[in-house]
Amino acid sequence: MIHETSIIEDGAKIADNVTIGPFCNISKDIELKSGCKLESNVILKGKLIVDKDVRIFSFTAIGNENSDITIGKKTHIREFVQIGSQDSEDGNTTKVTVGDENFLMGYVQLLSGCTTGQGCILTNAVRLYENVTCEDRVIVGGLSTIEAGNTIGSGVMIGGASCVDHDIPPFTLVEGNRATVKGLNVVGLRRRLKNKADIEKIKSIFKQILGEIVDKELASDIAKEHENEYAREFASFISKSNNI
Repeated sequence: MIHETSIIEDGAKIADNVTIGPFCNISKDIELKSGCKLESNVILKGKLIVDKDVRIFSFTAIGNENSDITIGKKTHIREFVQIGSQDSEDGNTTKVTVGDENFLMGYVQLLSGCTTGQGCILTNAVRLYENVTCEDRVIVGGLSTIEAGNTIGSGVMIGGASCVDHDIPPFTLVEGNRATVKGLNVVGLRRRLKNKADIEKIKSIFKQILGEIVDKELASDIAKEHENEYAREFASFISKSNNI
């Protein structure tokens, strides 16, 4: 169902069972796949693919004339969100990718080049500057900012009103302005990992690698040789990052 007040340019690809509310504006290079639902006053521009069963709430703006954006399936995008709606400062607009089953709450802003993995939650008024990467299952607390070019590892939880100016290792709990690692996100690990031994392995290497100094040499050895996949993931991230 498409409301009569919405404007859809010739060339846009709209699946049969898409719902588009009043006063939306959809440009020619947009593809909305089956099950998508747009509330009122949604603006979609540029090259944009919105996967199945995505819901976009009122007054959201996605894309600009030069953007290239993909929104993963079953993602919810709440009111007043902006995704790639302005050009990069250097004029080189980079692809934006929002993963499957993300939840972007009100007033979230993602700039050019941002990428989120599967199952991320960005709460109210979070801002990701250019070329920020959030791996799977990242949770960012309200009013937080992640500065340009940083990577947030899988399973990280960032506390509200934090400012992140460096890479954050997987499975950690972070907060502050400037944000620092406070420990492991143990609650998140318990929800994600059924095997308690996996959690104990992560705890062990966390203490070894992230002590008073970051031991990147040990992290590199663990990443190559450790038998546990989650321990290797944690250590590999630290060994490869130039900004922890």
